[in-house]
Formats: sequence, C-alpha cells, structure tokens
Amino acid sequence: MRTMMRTLQNRWNTGRRWLLMGMAIMGSLQSFSAKITAQKSGDKIQVLIDGKFFTSYIFSDQEKYPYFFPVNGPLSGGSVTSLRNAEYPHHSSLFFGCDQVNGGNYWQEGLERGIISSYNAEIIKEGGDSVVISDECIWHRPGAEAPIRDVRRYIITAPSHEIRLIDVTLELHMLCNVVIRKTNHSLFSVRMASDLAVVNGGTMINAEGNLGEKATFGKSSPWMDYFGKRGNGIEGIAILQHPKNPMFPDQWFTRDYGFFSPTSLFWPIDGEKTELNKGDVVRLRYRVVVHAGDTQQAGIDALFKSYREE
Repeated sequence: MRTMMRTLQNRWNTGRRWLLMGMAIMGSLQSFSAKITAQKSGDKIQVLIDGKFFTSYIFSDQEKYPYFFPVNGPLSGGSVTSLRNAEYPHHSSLFFGCDQVNGGNYWQEGLERGIISSYNAEIIKEGGDSVVISDECIWHRPGAEAPIRDVRRYIITAPSHEIRLIDVTLELHMLCNVVIRKTNHSLFSVRMASDLAVVNGGTMINAEGNLGEKATFGKSSPWMDYFGKRGNGIEGIAILQHPKNPMFPDQWFTRDYGFFSPTSLFWPIDGEKTELNKGDVVRLRYRVVVHAGDTQQAGIDALFKSYREE
C-alpha cells in the first residue's frame, strides 16, 4: 500500500510539474506583445519591433523592383538576407519579379529591359501589434505595352521574441494577353546572407526533410527553411506557401550558395510557357518566417499548419 501511495504521489508531482510548465509557457506567449512601428521616408518604409530596426521596404524608381532589405534576425540584429552580391547582382534580398514576360525582363539588372514601378506604397496600420503596408505596382518597359499591374499587401508581426512574420499577398492583374516563357528567374525569392549559405555551413531543408540543393531542387514542398550558425546562436528564414496558391505546392528553385524560390515557371505545364489572358488575376500568398534556432526549434511545420487554415 505504501509503495502504491508513493507511486501515485510521484505521478501526481510529475503531472503537476508538466501542468505548471505548460501554464508558464502559455502565459508567456499570451503576455508577449511587441510594439511594431513604421515610418515612411522618401522611397522606403522602415519597420521597428520594440524600438529595434527590423527591415525596410524599398520602392525607389531607380531600382528594378521593390524589395525588403535588410531583414534582421531576432538574435544578432544582422540581416539574414544579402543584397547585390558580386556574382548575382540581380538578387535583391527578399523580392518578387519575373523574367521572360512578353519579351521583357522584370528580374535581372537593366531598367530598360523592364521595371516594376511602385505607385502607391503606404502604411495602412502601425503602432500596435502589427504593421500593414500596401503597394500598387506597374510592370513596364520602353516601347511595349505594360503587361501586369500588381497589388501587394504585407502584414508584419512578432508573435514571440524569436519569431518575426511577414505575411505577403500579391494579386497580379493581366493588362493584356501575357506569355511567360520557361524561366528560373521568377516569383517570390530570398537571397541568403553568405554566412548562412549551405556552402558556408548552413542548412537548407524542405517540409519532407530533404537537405541541400541536390535533394530539394525541382521538388514540390509546402515550405522551405534556410538557417545557419551566427555567433553563439542560429538564425534563418523560411518561406511558407499558402495552399490556395494556384500551383500549390510549387516546385522549388534552390541553390546551395544561398538562394531559394517556390516557382512553377521553370516547369510550365506545356514545357515551354505559361499563358494568361487579359483580365486574368493570379493571387499568391506567402508567409515569411524570420527566426532564431533551427527548423525544429522555430516550429516551422507548426507555423505552416496554422497558416494553411487562414
């Protein structure tokens, strides 16, 4: 009887400890409330989380397209993305564009080849637990009809000390009949900071647990994470695709040197091109997760499961 009582008491104590731990964690999550602010200055919108600089949305008419840079990690305060590296100067941090659109190039350097111009970048909300940025852009180049008008919305939140989210919605309105030729230069993309790249010891992993360029290139997956060691910690960035995207889950274009992008346009249905009619609207949604820790520690899969219900 005494042995049984001691066993029950130990079990009760263990259960109580787990309950208290769970209550503490939930209390911490519920009590966390970052103040997120934004300020528009010239051709950029700067975003701060609890007074610390997080990112800038840059929409200069001297740039190829709007983009975010830097995108600062929650531990180091340094950017997890890079800008204008010597080998690929057209990789601009966290960005959206496309090559081979009605003969234009809205991806690589050279404004005369095509430019995505911002006409209405605005802060819709700031100062509470989120910042909301909206923008409207026209894709154009000299001597050609503008093929696309896009309407974009970014919602920036910080659900914990270790996580920053950028929720992205893009609506692409076809202004004429559009033909996009097979291209690896397309859609929503990240260029990693060099110290986090696989070639420098970083890790790139998809939802199925495949690692590196050889195992992830051309593979369909709902999300991809890229992270590496930085100082005494780990930081990274993930892209989650929303299940309502037209080709979900898109195949990924990945590079060990530090690039990843979900795109169906390198693998078009007919093998050569994607065709859209005037008046068509393509809606794309992504969630960008800037995080401390590795994929498991950041809970990327759980974040995707939550996102897919939204």
